[in-house]
Amino acid sequence: MNTERMTSRVFPGQFFTRDNLYDMSSKAMIFIALLTTILGVWAQRDQIENVLARLTGLEWGVAYLAVARFLFLINIAALIWRLGLVLFYRPARSCTDEELPTCTVVIPAYNEGRHVAETIDSVAASNYPIDKLQIIAVDDGSADDTWQWIQRAAARHAHLVTPLRLKRNSGKRKALYEGFIRNSADILVTIDSDSLIEKNTLRNLLSPFVTQANVGAVAGNVRVLNRQQGLIPKMLDVSFAFSFDFIRASQSQVDSVLCTPGALSAYRRDAVMKVLRAWMNQRFFGRKSNIGEDRAMTNLILKQGFAVKFQSNAVVFTQVPVRYKGLCKMFLRWARSNIRETVEMARFVFTRFRQNRLGAQLNFLHSTSTLFGATFMVFGTLLCILWEPQVFLAQILFGAELMAAIPGVFYALKYRSSNALWAFAYSLFWLAGLAWISPYALLTVGNNNWLTRSLPVAKQTQLASPVRPVKNGTLISPKPLSA
Repeated sequence: MNTERMTSRVFPGQFFTRDNLYDMSSKAMIFIALLTTILGVWAQRDQIENVLARLTGLEWGVAYLAVARFLFLINIAALIWRLGLVLFYRPARSCTDEELPTCTVVIPAYNEGRHVAETIDSVAASNYPIDKLQIIAVDDGSADDTWQWIQRAAARHAHLVTPLRLKRNSGKRKALYEGFIRNSADILVTIDSDSLIEKNTLRNLLSPFVTQANVGAVAGNVRVLNRQQGLIPKMLDVSFAFSFDFIRASQSQVDSVLCTPGALSAYRRDAVMKVLRAWMNQRFFGRKSNIGEDRAMTNLILKQGFAVKFQSNAVVFTQVPVRYKGLCKMFLRWARSNIRETVEMARFVFTRFRQNRLGAQLNFLHSTSTLFGATFMVFGTLLCILWEPQVFLAQILFGAELMAAIPGVFYALKYRSSNALWAFAYSLFWLAGLAWISPYALLTVGNNNWLTRSLPVAKQTQLASPVRPVKNGTLISPKPLSA
């Protein structure tokens, strides 16, 4: 089901609803901001040339421009390479009931309340052979009524669901571990407890294990469930589409998806069991790791020589933060995990870990250059703004919008929707409110806090909007945003 291509009949009087008017006015403002930025840079073109000439006379200016040009060339080369890969990307064919392997879905939950029951319901409604499916729902010592909701769902699906409760909150990695060791299925699937899947998601997710013998893990296609709940979810929906349907699709073509997301991923059980102890006891700077369990498992699977794929038609809808504070905490956790696992990957990616490793090495080099180069650029950009604020603010805004054109155009072509304009809003939002995250993550990379899991229950629920219900065993997919 492609929810973005869904159409709905608009009756007279329905078009000018408050939501539609708000959406149209927001997009109009984005368009005006784009036009204003372009005209502003054009009007300052002579002054910009003069300032750039003066910048080359400064030592730090020369270094700043050199790094900027290097990153520009690297990203253009990577874009062309990825574009070629994506053009030939196709998801693995959907397998028959007889071909599908046995599967255990592990759903870790902490202070999710009724959300976890809806996640279980969506998995139980899957178009997957019932004799090959098991669901293990793990309550990670929740302080709310999560356990009661798990028990209710288990009662509804007694033939499928095994409820498990940890005595105290031990972290997501521990919850997954307890589920992993309590099964003998061929494939292990992880789904976050605030996520919902479509009926054919499991079938599609597990098909690559059948069609390609060396597949060790498969990443699902994550989309935003609560995208009608504010500006942040709308912007993230466009960002997620590019991250999965473009970036991970290209990585999949060279068997090297760098991160299988916690929202939905599948792993070959034999590959997991070989590294389960190392994964569970992973340490960074001498401290046990409590974050980045998905990226860590991906590294351990790749290190064994397995291919890691992306399946675009294995769709999961997940909740994202609706407030700035919650978004920053989520991104900061991801950034720290990315830095840690980049260090871990550096230890094996240039060894003979498998035969076709060039694609993994190129993905690693691009990811590393972007990570550390972007951090350097943040500090250099701040110096430029302090030096010539009027000129560089206009240039930086123009550069941000130029880069946003890539995911924006991709989204517009793939989904034929004016929601692509949210890519430009997101670029400005990132520049003003999120650019600090990568440098701060580097400075605090040893921090193990989950950030959102440790919040009091009342605040935890504020980070996400109510999930969309499951009706008659079928996920009611999010309605498309106004085009």
